[in-house]
This record gives sequence, structure tokens and C-alpha cells, in this order.
Amino acid sequence: MTRITIAALAAMASTALIGAAHAADFSYRAPYTVNQPLDAFSWAGPYLGGNLGYAWGSVQNSLTRPDGVFGGVQAGFNWQSGPVVFGLEGDIQANAANDTFAAWKFSNPWFGTVRGRIGYAFNNVLVYGTGGLAFGKLRAETFGLSESHTSAGWTVGVGAEVGIYQNWTAKVEYLYVDLSSSSFTITGAPHSYQSGMVRAGINYHF
Repeated sequence: MTRITIAALAAMASTALIGAAHAADFSYRAPYTVNQPLDAFSWAGPYLGGNLGYAWGSVQNSLTRPDGVFGGVQAGFNWQSGPVVFGLEGDIQANAANDTFAAWKFSNPWFGTVRGRIGYAFNNVLVYGTGGLAFGKLRAETFGLSESHTSAGWTVGVGAEVGIYQNWTAKVEYLYVDLSSSSFTITGAPHSYQSGMVRAGINYHF
């Protein structure tokens, strides 16, 4: 496990502990669901937000190790039954991850995911797991030539989200993304892309 992954998991734990410590002082939103105490924070309903993170990865049949910052937007919908929260989330990201080895440069200009989420709410603190479909572009460049392929794959991850003020929440998340292999003419080989990433984000719940 990389130091970045360990740091991400530590940040999630810290976020959950801090949120739990301040839960008594939190100003609650009006709950969407009936199957929970009326004075409890509600995670149910639609939300929209943005995120910023850092990604690092590897390319099949290449010594390049693309890494860089990325950012984008996400939207989703939660349902809640007591402390159990489940929902769907989609996101799209612009990504600066790239690397060059010898004459070859590989980059992942953009990617997105469509995922299910399931978690447990400690009032205004939500700890969750997530997984689903991933898709994105892998680009190869050499001697002024470039070739790009968009492919689908899968993603899994974990995260923590905390209610910070009325309808606003903040989150930190780790994802692993695996994009399937495509054959590149300019390299004469198939290439897939695997990436780990940590990101922080903010959501507005309607």
C-alpha cells in the first residue's frame, strides 16, 4: 500500500472523528426520509458538487507512470433507511496525469465514473464504499504522432463525507480505476490503464 493511499485512509478516519465530535453542535437540514429520528441529519435526496484530486497510475506494456492533478464535477441521489445510506453517483473529470519514457508519452486526459454507493451514517458523518463503471481516454504520443482510445472499465473505492453547514457537505475519497486494454497502431501493442487516486470534494444537497 503506497504512502499516498495510507495518508488518504488516515484523512478519512480523521474526518469522521472530527465530524462525530461536532455532531451535537451541527445545524441540521430538514430530513427527507421518515424512517429516521426527526432531529437527525438526512442524507436523502439529490446533490451536486465539485472535486479536486491527485492520480497516479501505470500503463500496460509501457514503462510510463502517468501522474498529476485532476478535477471535475459530480452529481448523485441518496436514499436513506435509518443509518443505512445507499445511492447512485456519476462524475466527469479533466485529468493532467501523464508521463514520458524515452520517445513515448502516455496521458489520461479525462475520465468519468458511474457508481453505486452504500454506507453507514453516524448522524452528520457518512462512511461508505463505492463501485461501478469507469470510462476514459488513454493517449499515446511519439515523434509528433498521437493516438487516442476511449475505453470502459471498472472502479472501486471508499470515502467519508461530513455535513459541515446546513445543506453543504465535504468529502474525501479514494478510488481505484481500471480502464480496459486497446490496441495502439503507433506502438504496435495493446495498452490498458490502471490508476489510484485521492480527491476531496464539496456537495450541495437540495
